Amino acid sequence: MAHEPHEPHEHESHDHHGHPAHHSHGHRHGDEFDWAALAAVLETEAEVHAPAYERALAWLGKEVTEPGLVVDAGSGPGVIACLFAQTFPGARVVAADGSAPLLDRARARAARLGVADRFDTLVGELPGSLTELEYPADLLWASRSLHHLGDQKAALAAFGARLAPGGTLAILEGGLAPRYLPRELGFGRPGLQARLDAAQEARFAAMRAELPGAVSETEDWPALLAAAGLRHTGTRSFLLDIPAPVPERARAFVVTTLTRARDVHAEALDAEDRATLDRLLDPADPGSAHRRPDVFVLAAHTVHRAVRPVR
Repeated sequence: MAHEPHEPHEHESHDHHGHPAHHSHGHRHGDEFDWAALAAVLETEAEVHAPAYERALAWLGKEVTEPGLVVDAGSGPGVIACLFAQTFPGARVVAADGSAPLLDRARARAARLGVADRFDTLVGELPGSLTELEYPADLLWASRSLHHLGDQKAALAAFGARLAPGGTLAILEGGLAPRYLPRELGFGRPGLQARLDAAQEARFAAMRAELPGAVSETEDWPALLAAAGLRHTGTRSFLLDIPAPVPERARAFVVTTLTRARDVHAEALDAEDRATLDRLLDPADPGSAHRRPDVFVLAAHTVHRAVRPVR
């Protein structure tokens, strides 16, 4: 679901724990987004995190064995939606998003992967656009799209209403903030990423407060799912662990993430931390993220699932 940017994330496509959620970033040309640049970043990010998503989808597959319809609510360029198509070869998959250009990328990806014959897209703002589905979903997935909706409890109820009786809603929210670098870098003050986390939490809270119809909720997701009339059936976290030395694609992702952190949080950081980030982003510096051998990617993604009761 691609909203106008609230710029809430440490990296342009991350939520408050630094994980993928494309809703609030992009590069502007005047008053327009550069969706092509946005999509490329989102695709790379989701591809780097794909091993964790694949394990999450396998876990969901133990509850949802032969879905007829799978909906990815807030799909972006369709990386996870296409993983669903591969995980459930008998399912029709609908990628739903507010950005038509991102959905163009999703359709192109589905064609490259040979799943276009059972892959559809639905453009429009969530959750209202889901009323256009031709029939209820057996599995509805929302990966960090929910926290971009002001009234999350009402959104969960709307998601649940689009499920078939016995259908599953899976939301990916929370987890652990990612780590890419050791606490002690060899320069600057130790603990840079912890301070970036603090800046990000403040920015995320401001983003949430500015959303239309924003309602403050305790983030007890099983309780919120129950309040939406669903039966919570499990919560599980999935680890992404890419140890050093990382592949070049993962290294490029880390550099992009740190670049965005420098841009977004500059005013919240002191001069020493800004200088540390500048060194980390200088390709000529042996201690930079471009060159240092100890760059890694470590994160945890938490998925909550619930079932619409059969009445």
